[in-house]
Amino acid sequence: MPMITKTRIVASIGPASNDKNILLDMIKAGMNVARLNFSHGSYQGKLEVLAHLRELQEETGLHISVIGDLQGPKLRLGALPDDGIRIKNGETVHFTTNPDKTGESVYLVNYDSFARDVKPGDRILIDDGTIKLEATKTNRNDSVEAKVLSGGTLLSKKGINLPDSSLSLPAITNKDKEDIKFAVKNKIDWFALSFVRSSKDIRELRAHLDDCHCNARIIAKIEKPEAVEDIDAITDAADGIMVARGDLGVEVDFKKVPIIQKHIVKLCIQKAKPVIIATQMLDSMIHNFRPTRAEANDVANAVMDMADGLMLSGETAIGKYPVGSVESMQSIIEYTEQEGLEYNLNHPPPPDTKAFIPDSVCYNAFKMAQQTSAKAIITFSYSGYTALRISSHRPRSPIYAFTSNKKLLKKLPLIWGINAFYFPVYNDIDKAISHSINVLKEKGILSAGGKVIHVGSTPLTSKSHTNMMKFSEVT
Repeated sequence: MPMITKTRIVASIGPASNDKNILLDMIKAGMNVARLNFSHGSYQGKLEVLAHLRELQEETGLHISVIGDLQGPKLRLGALPDDGIRIKNGETVHFTTNPDKTGESVYLVNYDSFARDVKPGDRILIDDGTIKLEATKTNRNDSVEAKVLSGGTLLSKKGINLPDSSLSLPAITNKDKEDIKFAVKNKIDWFALSFVRSSKDIRELRAHLDDCHCNARIIAKIEKPEAVEDIDAITDAADGIMVARGDLGVEVDFKKVPIIQKHIVKLCIQKAKPVIIATQMLDSMIHNFRPTRAEANDVANAVMDMADGLMLSGETAIGKYPVGSVESMQSIIEYTEQEGLEYNLNHPPPPDTKAFIPDSVCYNAFKMAQQTSAKAIITFSYSGYTALRISSHRPRSPIYAFTSNKKLLKKLPLIWGINAFYFPVYNDIDKAISHSINVLKEKGILSAGGKVIHVGSTPLTSKSHTNMMKFSEVT
């Protein structure tokens, strides 16, 4: 199995990786989280992936989280010839929402309100902004005329961005609702909500999951300028954040994306919410066996910013080197964590918050681990809150989360630095502490003389707020 690193690898699964042996090699290379993209592929294909992953988890004893990435209100072109259609600078083309009106230089768009929301002068960007047009006329019903400013080849189902337009799209589409039903039935651990505009979108998905009696956690994908403006409230409402740089870099000026990324990572760490950096991290490895130097720098910088997870998209879903992409990312993470990472983030909790007492216990446990060079910080946690708060301080000491909540075991692999173990419920805190130390000794993680910090709540069976910290030496 791979060397344990603190930064997690999220890998998108697609035609290039939907094979049990390839998935095993990706896990061995360092994959912690599998992403199923509901914008592509069939339910049958996703069922195959889930079956492979669950078999591999039984065989390896490792926990792999699964993210179901909802398509959301994504605008896309309709079907086009396999080779696409070339459009040239200065050419006039038309877009329609009526399938009966397509034809030469008239292309279908999958959004009924397209002609009502787009105004003359608005930019129309296609395929992550590689093709740029300007709307020149709209009939406010089903047709938009546009001038090509930067041409290219239109391909089927490619995404459309309208950075100048105010869209009336719902946060959760009918397709998303069907995908949610499938994901809930098949016990997916995390939902990623695309094109979030405000914290209201998160609350809407939360209500939908509650109606399905589902406790999966929600990741808000930051891809819209409105989301950047409402990032504090979105981070509070969501369980995690994904900086989805593809659409974000089209919707806002690309020069702003690096600073937005750093700001969001810092905010998430302060709020103890996991954050994933996504899109084009090793994009050249879709076709090449090694990354570019710029990509290696991009990955290393995200590690040094201390993001929880780094995501591979096309590299592992459709690329030639799915296993090699994970290996390359893992090698960059390992070296950067060993040689370039400044651990131990000192952000004490403000005393005027409701969670001050549990947060203060976690903070002081982190400080004691730092001062004593503890070999482990061991948490007892049912909800995961204690482990998340400890992780938010990015300690050099490894974090081991012991939980009787089997569902939590499948959610924690996304979180920076946490290694999770199942353990039975104990009434006696001393027995629980002894059990956790013995487990880690048996695995060769701890040895006699090592200093250990335990954090949790007592009594253990109450599942209450963090209120206990204990320092001990392994005997």
